[in-house]
Amino acid sequence: MLVLSRKKDESIMVGDQIEIKILAVDGDQIKLGIVAPKTVKVHRSEVFEAIQLQNKEALSSTSSFLEQLKRK
Repeated sequence: MLVLSRKKDESIMVGDQIEIKILAVDGDQIKLGIVAPKTVKVHRSEVFEAIQLQNKEALSSTSSFLEQLKRK
């Protein structure tokens, strides 16, 4: 893991197309702005994990359904 210190109005580049800007620092909360191409999906980690879980559940349901069709 790379650990960097940044102040308000400073930014970090990820590759040559993604910029993470520090917009505000208020106590223990930091507001970030992310500039990325529309083709790059950006999610909070808890949202990303929920999407992954839904995808796994959908895949499992589809697999179960296909197995039932094969048995008929």
